[in-house]
Parts: sequence; C-alpha cells; structure tokens
Amino acid sequence: MSAFFSWQRLRTIIRKESIQMRRDRITFAMMLGVPLMQLMLFGFAINNDPKDLPAALVVPVQDRYSRAMVTALELTGYYRFTHPAATAAEAEALIAAGEVSFVVTMPADFGRRFERGEHPQILIEADATDPAVASGAINTIGTVANEALLREARTEAASAENQATKVDVVIHRRYNPEGLTQYNIVPGLLGVILQMTMVMMTAMALTRETERGTMENLLSMPVTPIEIMLGKVLPFFVVGAVQVVVVLVAARVIFGVPFAGSIWLLLLGVFVFVMALVVLGYVFSTLARTQMQAMQLTFFYFLPSILLSGFMFPFSGMPTWARWIGETLPLTHFLRLIRGVMLKGADLAAIASPLLALAGFAIAFTLLALSRFRQTLD
Repeated sequence: MSAFFSWQRLRTIIRKESIQMRRDRITFAMMLGVPLMQLMLFGFAINNDPKDLPAALVVPVQDRYSRAMVTALELTGYYRFTHPAATAAEAEALIAAGEVSFVVTMPADFGRRFERGEHPQILIEADATDPAVASGAINTIGTVANEALLREARTEAASAENQATKVDVVIHRRYNPEGLTQYNIVPGLLGVILQMTMVMMTAMALTRETERGTMENLLSMPVTPIEIMLGKVLPFFVVGAVQVVVVLVAARVIFGVPFAGSIWLLLLGVFVFVMALVVLGYVFSTLARTQMQAMQLTFFYFLPSILLSGFMFPFSGMPTWARWIGETLPLTHFLRLIRGVMLKGADLAAIASPLLALAGFAIAFTLLALSRFRQTLD
C-alpha cells in the first residue's frame, strides 16, 4: 500500500460518497430531474410560431363572403374563432382581458362592395403586447383574404393585379403598435426578479435557523406557527417593495414602457403576488434540511416557471399539457396582470381572473406551510 495513493482508500471514499448521495435525495433528484425537465420543455413545449390563437369575429351581416373569410382564416391554423358573433363592445372587452388575441371586423356592406368590384376593407386588431404571437398570423392575412373571396366569387382566373388589390386589409397592432420587445419583456422582468429573490431568500431563512441550531430557541418561545411564519416572511415585503420601485422607475425612464393603467391596481397585484411567493419559499424551507437543498428546490421551481409562464416564449404556442402546467404557476397569472395594467390600461374587472388566481395561490401555500411546520425538531 503506497502512502501516495491507495486503491483501498479510494474505494472507501467512493463508497462513502455513494452512501451520502443516496441519503441526500433532493440533490440526487435534481441531478436527474433538471436535465429531463430541460429536454421535455425545450423539445416539446417551446414554440415561437404559435397557432390556434383565440379570435373574435365582429360581422353585423353574415353572408357567404364572411363565412368564406372565416373558413380561410381558420384553415391557416393561426385563428380559432371562439367568439364568432361578438359585438364591437364585447370584442373590445375580450381583447382587453386577454381572452382573445385577434378581433376580425368586417362592415355590413362588405359582400355588396366586393361584388361591385370596389375595395372593401377588413380590420384585424391584434393583441401586440407580445409581438411574437401576432407576427405569423398577421403576415398571412392579406393573401388568404383575397384568395378566399376570389374562390367564393368563382373568379380564379382573375389577374394577379386584381388579386392583390381586391380587398384592403387594415392591421391594427393594439397596445404595442411598433412591436417593441421591451414593452413585453420589461414588465415581465418585475415578476421574474421578485420570484427569484422572494422565494429563494424566504426558503433559506428558515432553513438557516435549522442548520445553525437556533431553531430550538425559536421553538422554545411561546409563539404559534402562524406568528413564526409571519415574523419570517414580512421583512421580505420591504425588500420586494424596493425591487418594485427600482424596476418600475427603470421601465419608465430607461426603456420608455408606457403605463396606461392604475398604479394602485398594479400595487395590489404586486402585493398579492409577493405574498404568494414568500409563503411558497416558506413551504420550500419546510421540505429542505440545509440551505443547499433549499436553493436546489428553488432552482427546480424557477426553470418551468420561467419557460412555461409566457415570459420567454409565447404562452399560446405551447401544447395543451404545457399550458395546464403554466396555469399552476403564479408567474403566469402575474404576467397577465402586469401587462394588462401597464400596456392595456386594464381595470379591476379585466384583471379579476389573474388577481383571484394569485390570491388562491397565497391561501393554498399558507395552508400547506402551516400544515408542514414542525413544532419540534426531528
């Protein structure tokens, strides 16, 4: 046996590390789970050319030309008319609430003007808060509109010039007419930054007490689980408030992001979102035994949250199963809320759904954290 190297000592150390790895189940799960999650998400869930987008149709008089137009748009794969008989007011409410991505409007005399050889107009209003969602669908509308109407009128032999000028398609990119990416990304960054800091800092706060051995002193005090939880999470609201001010000021001053809605409505949504995040971090702290495990849990949560929330990739372009997962993430609903308030000027009725979802997350995480809180150390 050499003093410099020994196979027996090496085998002993490898055996010791293998035993330690089996005991640290969270780390072992991260080693296997993160690569598999990345493979599944990037391979199946990510799509930069979303199709089957919800749309509303405003047509006072439905004739064969309007039906031909709707059929042609649906055949492109980009449009799915979930509201085929909406009024102008209903369509405005739908696009403001984010329930539809497009509003297609045709005048009552559209068919008659087409038959007279005039140039009838079709108005396509697109929700351009995420420019990537609307670009593909908008690029196909002109050619599709002319070909559909010419086929309906049985004038396939018309000249290329007539095909190009028969119908005028007016595109209106709502809320972001210039298609600036920062209008979509910068408001979403507020949610991502809050999520990264609030969840991680809160998760590590309680875990640090257990790791340093000070949890025994905390548990010996005459306090209840709810008092311990509030005492741990409330200081992080101050940190979150500073981050909100910094990001909002930078968004307006540096990036020129418009702010069309109510600041108080936005702050209400931020407050509920931060509450859900800090309690989620508290839940992670009840699952982890060390700060390293708490950090690993937060990273495992961050990956699907950022990829499936609609922050980096269009939410509408994901498959159904990925959207179901995305609906279970607080960041998804916060992005809808903050973009609705800042870019669309949405009121309380328009953001009621994401706001209630965030409140539901906060209540559910609180109940889960209290149920997992240990009154005594193992």
